[in-house]
Amino acid sequence: MAAFRLAHLSDPHLPPLPATRLRDLAGKRAFGYLNWTRNRHKYHRRDVLDALVSDMRAQQPDHVAVTGDLVNLALDAEFNPAREWLEGVGRPADVTVVPGNHDAYVRATRHRFAGIFADYLRGDVDGAPVTFPFVRRRGPVALIGVSSAVPTPPLMATGWLGHVQLAALEAILGQLSNEDAFRILLVHHPLHSDGRAKRLTDSHQLCGLLQQHGVELVLHGHDHIHSTMWFDGPDRKIPAIGVPSASALARKHYPAAAYNLFSIERDGNAWRCEQIVRGLDGDRRIAQLSATRLL
Repeated sequence: MAAFRLAHLSDPHLPPLPATRLRDLAGKRAFGYLNWTRNRHKYHRRDVLDALVSDMRAQQPDHVAVTGDLVNLALDAEFNPAREWLEGVGRPADVTVVPGNHDAYVRATRHRFAGIFADYLRGDVDGAPVTFPFVRRRGPVALIGVSSAVPTPPLMATGWLGHVQLAALEAILGQLSNEDAFRILLVHHPLHSDGRAKRLTDSHQLCGLLQQHGVELVLHGHDHIHSTMWFDGPDRKIPAIGVPSASALARKHYPAAAYNLFSIERDGNAWRCEQIVRGLDGDRRIAQLSATRLL
């Protein structure tokens, strides 16, 4: 049987920002708008994003995971263009999405993401409402999506799962631990962050569940960097993989846009998982940047 191939990209921060009205820029959005117009618009580029997605589609992955921050200020005018972009990535059956903090930037539109992208983050039960966590089975893979996206005060980008979501996740992980599935947790925020203003505030509780029940892989975004961290599982370490922004030019310590391509297959009684990183090279062409055997 051929290996299952999963592509992972994150944080497209879909450019350009739509025209805005002054009344839309109250509170936290005012800070975000100034940051975009003074800084972020210079290195989040639609041509970069389009080139990355084109290369990813050429690899013909079996499924695509997108770990949040599709929009920037969660303006009403941002969501439909983001939906159109996602439809260009793939059909809802072939793409799974979880929200990021920018997708729930302010309370007024915190639930817009779940409404607009419902069929990209709905579990496998037909007609079921959108809830977190959800599970989507694709080939040998069980994709487990959680939402760490919550509105926060200005200058804060923390995430939070909450007791209800953690309790439901514990039940799901307990059930999947008895099944023959390669379990992948999708979450926007990394499980560990040195930045207090960007951390997942209940990461300790989440790591406790993973240590008890285990998954094979965690995929996240948020930090806009290449990242591999290892966390305790019930019988081995669990790799948690982050990826740069899918629309970014390189700047300072932030690398240029990239995506991960994972090859997953059975190897006797164990799993084999290999990671290829493809992204923008020094000549601004999409190329293979690295290859690693994770499991």
